[in-house]
Amino acid sequence: MNPLALTDTPVASPHAHGGGSVGRTMRRVQLALVPATLFGFWLYGWPAFFLWSATIAACLGWEALCLRLAGARAVRATLWDGSAALTGWLLAMTLPPWAPWWIAVVGGFVAIVIGKQVFGGLGQNVFNPAMVARVALLVSFPVPMTTWVQPLSVMHAAAPDLLEGLRIFLGLHPVPDAITSATLLGHAKTELARGVDLFAVMGQGGDLVSWTGLRPGSLGESSTLLLAGGGLFLLLGGLISWQVPVAVLAGLAVPAGIAHAIDPGHYLAPEVHLLSGAAMLGAFFIATDYVSSPNTRAGQLIFGFAIGVLAWIIRSFGGYPEGVGFSVLLMNAMTPIIDRYVKPRILGRDRRGRPLDIPAREAS
Repeated sequence: MNPLALTDTPVASPHAHGGGSVGRTMRRVQLALVPATLFGFWLYGWPAFFLWSATIAACLGWEALCLRLAGARAVRATLWDGSAALTGWLLAMTLPPWAPWWIAVVGGFVAIVIGKQVFGGLGQNVFNPAMVARVALLVSFPVPMTTWVQPLSVMHAAAPDLLEGLRIFLGLHPVPDAITSATLLGHAKTELARGVDLFAVMGQGGDLVSWTGLRPGSLGESSTLLLAGGGLFLLLGGLISWQVPVAVLAGLAVPAGIAHAIDPGHYLAPEVHLLSGAAMLGAFFIATDYVSSPNTRAGQLIFGFAIGVLAWIIRSFGGYPEGVGFSVLLMNAMTPIIDRYVKPRILGRDRRGRPLDIPAREAS
């Protein structure tokens, strides 16, 4: 045994603490999500609020159960670090706003138990837990996961009140067909499958609608402006670096721009891709997960750009209109390989680890 390991005093650098903590980081990310979340509540009413609350509660409940079964002593302290709550929050942002209660419970189970705890808990998960749950729910339960509703703000006369919203959330009141609608990406894919040209599908002002978020979509994905503002808050606060979000958006925009320039009738414009679906949420809040993304700046650029390209490929040629969740999971699996081949240079050595040929100082 190394005798130095028995001492409490660090004996060699680097030993420094930046003053941060898991709880502080989680709270700041949650703070960045607040504007887009409140907008989602206003846009989709009480059912969205109940779904958001239940998804977070489910994640906390499954986390507590797993910690109890594992014999952990600091269950309450672990729950208060905010990681499980943030997982539930992010998952809720990707769900249809009027999804029933059991989607929240099953999604919380998949995210916490399968996506996080089976790997050893916080810091050990290979894949982003919220995206594991999102994709598992979409593949397993396609009907409730693709039932979108037209925006009905809480101020609208036809919006459900508190009691009716609770009945919708509990599945006691089916979602009326009159207010269901496809997302922008889903509508475009459906019309293309029918042979309809995109010139006839995309109406005037579609980009502006995507910016404001007044359109059908997931609970927290519709407002590009608020999500980008939250991401900017994370960047300015130093919680995330620019490499991943910029690379994700570039990876989505570059192939979309090339394809749209070649055949605008069959490929959506890059601004439509950037302002629709989970592009902003994925770029700033999902792909930047510390645990499941590469360690180096160069690796993060590769990781992010590949996520964007894969998302465009899935959106353009795959069976699903949205591809961010799938592409994030695929690149999470590639993270160990990226970290293996893209390493930071060690001082005094080249990138292959060989000593630099440093000329000897001339005698004065």
